[in-house]
Amino acid sequence: MIAIVGMRLNGYLRAYHAIAPAIAGLVVLATLYGGGVTRPEEAYGVSALVLFPVLAWQAKILLDAEPDVQRQLIRVAAGEADREIAAGLLAAASAAVPTVALAMIMPWIFRSVGAVHQPGAAAPLSLGAALAVGLWAHLLVIPASIALGGWASRAVTHTRALGVVVLVTGSVLGILLGVNGSPIPFLAPPLMATARAANQGITAAGVFGLSVWSLAWASVVIVGYWRVRLKKA
Repeated sequence: MIAIVGMRLNGYLRAYHAIAPAIAGLVVLATLYGGGVTRPEEAYGVSALVLFPVLAWQAKILLDAEPDVQRQLIRVAAGEADREIAAGLLAAASAAVPTVALAMIMPWIFRSVGAVHQPGAAAPLSLGAALAVGLWAHLLVIPASIALGGWASRAVTHTRALGVVVLVTGSVLGILLGVNGSPIPFLAPPLMATARAANQGITAAGVFGLSVWSLAWASVVIVGYWRVRLKKA
């Protein structure tokens, strides 16, 4: 399975499929961090939120990089459909790591973070704590984005147009359903909740609760994707 993950990542990079989402990520982050100075934890919370559709798009592109016939051959070579599906998800997760690393570095390049105290916001965290919150917020969004990218992939939707519809609709709903006061926030990953927690102050209980929420949501969506893929074998 490791060989399949490497092959998919190699095809994603060598065929230049990585360029479009990389540019989109750079534009989004540059726009976000070019507007002024804010606390690191707040900047990272918003960064994780806005990267959700970018990472989902990146996962979709990676899963769509290989032709359908090649995907079927990989499934045969893997011996089990489960291995082929798992390898695709692992490759998508691996591809998200450089984007997250870039998101952690860029606010310091743009000098857009600092110990700024805002009325109504929690007191600024120490640098180490702020970096830990930022890394946690970004890692939290990876499973949800991969889950959405999987559902938008050609292996499920069959057409590029329908895949785009799924990607855009899922991205919009993932954010809108989590706004403050939403009656059904549990139907979306905790993107907005994480951003609010990073801004207003996060506790150990909050980290645990949001982590469980995010993993549970992503698990349900990925299980659904997995079952659809198995039926389409």
